[in-house]
Amino acid sequence: NDLAARLAAGGAPEGTTVAAEAQNSGRGRMGRTWFSPQGAGLYVSVVFRPDPAARGTGSAAAAAGPGLPAVLTLAAGVALAEAVRETTGLQAEIKWPNDLVVERRKLAGILAEASAQGTELDYVILGFGVNVRPVTYPPDVAHRASSIEAELGRPIDRGLLLAKALENLAACRESLRRGETAGVLARWRRLSPGAVGARVEWRAPAGPVTGRTAGLDEDGALLVERDGRIERVVAGEVIWL
Repeated sequence: NDLAARLAAGGAPEGTTVAAEAQNSGRGRMGRTWFSPQGAGLYVSVVFRPDPAARGTGSAAAAAGPGLPAVLTLAAGVALAEAVRETTGLQAEIKWPNDLVVERRKLAGILAEASAQGTELDYVILGFGVNVRPVTYPPDVAHRASSIEAELGRPIDRGLLLAKALENLAACRESLRRGETAGVLARWRRLSPGAVGARVEWRAPAGPVTGRTAGLDEDGALLVERDGRIERVVAGEVIWL
């Protein structure tokens, strides 16, 4: 993401892609470290830019301006999950907001980082890391992390998976640009069965609270039912119970 951001700041166009065999300072959401050993995964960052033609109102505008990082995160989940399914057969699922999982074991993570000039969004760096090959994970994540090959019990073609992921991501971006955000979110919902009916805990202003997931709204917020009412969770840590 850091290298892609430097390229974007220098004028690199949308679609510029950086891929690495390893990272020595990989990161995820909320400042967490992303374990990125040599040759064990896909570590990729892509430059996206807002579309001036779509400014105004409606879903196309939301996917062009300030809402672009959030909706790109969801679109990337769709692109990655479908790429894993199509190229490997593994039935990866999405866990809101930015993880790919299989039976709650984490396979991949997504991190969107935005840069703005004043109130205008300049670019978004969309990074994703996919655990491909079996490795020994650090103790703090070993119980909840896995890899595609560990789950399948056989090797896969990393290059094919990368190509399909980028192809899917470009297609999702075009859908957003055409104002078809609702269609992308519908695909997200189909790939995220845990987005309805799962018990979760999150931090509200008064402290930790629990509820049951009730889907996704048109802005990409997680809906949670608590004490007979629906609340929107837009950021922060969500613990799946």
